[in-house]
Amino acid sequence: MSEKKVVVYGASGYTGRLICEYLREHHVPFVAAGRSQEKLESSLAHNVAGVETADYEVRTVEHDVESIAELLDGASVVLNTVGPFSTLGPTVVEAALRAGVHYTDTTGEQDWLMACDEQWGERYAEAGLLLSPGIAQMYTTGEIAAQLCLEKPGLDTLDIAVFWGGSPTIASTETILVNAASSAAHYLEQNAYVPFDPAQGLVPLVVPGQHELAQSLPWGGTSHPVWFRRDPRVATCKAQGGVFNAALMNGVPQIVAGALEATKDMNADDRAAALTATARQVMDRMPPRENPRVNKSLDSVHASGPLGRAHCVIHGNSNYKQTGLLQAYAAYALLQQPPRRVGFASGCQAFGHHELLGVLRSFGLVSTPVLTTQD
Repeated sequence: MSEKKVVVYGASGYTGRLICEYLREHHVPFVAAGRSQEKLESSLAHNVAGVETADYEVRTVEHDVESIAELLDGASVVLNTVGPFSTLGPTVVEAALRAGVHYTDTTGEQDWLMACDEQWGERYAEAGLLLSPGIAQMYTTGEIAAQLCLEKPGLDTLDIAVFWGGSPTIASTETILVNAASSAAHYLEQNAYVPFDPAQGLVPLVVPGQHELAQSLPWGGTSHPVWFRRDPRVATCKAQGGVFNAALMNGVPQIVAGALEATKDMNADDRAAALTATARQVMDRMPPRENPRVNKSLDSVHASGPLGRAHCVIHGNSNYKQTGLLQAYAAYALLQQPPRRVGFASGCQAFGHHELLGVLRSFGLVSTPVLTTQD
């Protein structure tokens, strides 16, 4: 048992390292956990700014419920970055529930959010614990924009777009391919999940602040339809996203389609190995530390109702840093007071959208939201 109350599972990965960095800045002691002692020690020593002043320890663990529950004994929250979450997440969620700790992760897999909601939401609520998958820039920053729009009463439809600069990590690329191969992407229409047309392809979107149209994809459906399905204000929610790099976006459908066709007759293990190999052809190295002049983010939400409109745009930078900060703040907050909601809940539902916006603003990662309303 460790005396430290926060466990970062997958701490040697790109996002895990950033979470550790922001835990240090919040003066939160933590356990950096994963499978390889050597990789963990090297990654933190060489890639986490200021780690020499952090209060942390390194722990290795096997990926099974009993071992992870033992790791979490005495902790208050686990921040999980180990994906694909639909494959590897259930073990950590079960272990966290057994150990009595709050759970967050950085997932972008819609089917995993649905599973968390349907399979573990009530069990976590009964235990007084938070189950909050998907706390990450690509979802939480857009949710902040949506929540700002919904402060205007009478709006029931959300049209969400998220774009970012730079390239995804190895793990993110693999997750995209695995998720595309194993599940459909959904949007919310009149409180029911509706699958996107898998043959839809790229959809051009108007991006605030530039003349050129951007290309978008459902990107797995995103977290938003799942989070807002239980929000009585919202009946319909659709999200699209992509990277500003047009050449990369134009190549994504071909890469995904080729991977799906090549692996359609394989068993689960062989398909996972083939998709991992394909992901490494797309991105085979850890991306460099983010540059705010290159790694920009944009979240745009149009909210509408029978007699009203609202539009919120949030410009930001350093997408993965935003994710690391949001995760670290979630742990920091949970150590001091209970979340606003237990059981299955989004970051905004658990901690408050104004609070999360304030954290991102205080670290210079997003600009002041531009909110316009119309009656």
